[in-house]
Amino acid sequence: MPLAASILWRRLDAPGHDACSLKHTGETWLLQGTSVFRHDGQPACLHYLVECNADWESLHGALHGFIGRNGVEQQITRSDGIWILNGTPQSGVDSCLDLDLGFTPATNLSQLRRVPLAVGQSAEIDVAWLDPATNRLVLLPQRYERRTETEYWYEAPSVGYQGLLEVGPSGFIRHYPTLWRAETSGDAPLADRAPL
Repeated sequence: MPLAASILWRRLDAPGHDACSLKHTGETWLLQGTSVFRHDGQPACLHYLVECNADWESLHGALHGFIGRNGVEQQITRSDGIWILNGTPQSGVDSCLDLDLGFTPATNLSQLRRVPLAVGQSAEIDVAWLDPATNRLVLLPQRYERRTETEYWYEAPSVGYQGLLEVGPSGFIRHYPTLWRAETSGDAPLADRAPL
């Protein structure tokens, strides 16, 4: 099955790369990738998957790999408004429709697709944010404001980040200031939605 899009990012704040693909499986969208980076001076390698329904709401996520000498195996599901991480229901994230993996820029794509903005519009989006080092999901408030056809002002106040994101036609972030920059991509508008 051909991919809808693919991308390779280089990390800017530490050594690292991330390669991700986007597939349309008919009923769902599938983000799948691998992130290799330095975390607190230790090597990290995480393989990830996020499955979204046709409306870009997150249904399932999975990661496996390692951070330093610690193995990582995490399964995340959202069902009937309840998020479950490795079999344990997570509190405080019931209102969230999006899974955000804190170590990759890949999951911003589903948020931008689920809440399409015209130039000049803004939206506040709370996401279930996963930091694999802590093994828990927390609510992360975010704000997107579309400045141009390809640029969004982005704020995540609780983690102290803001920046002007450059976005490609499929919705993949091409430049995430101080954090990530695309090195190459097979990035084109998605066939069943207007380009971002």
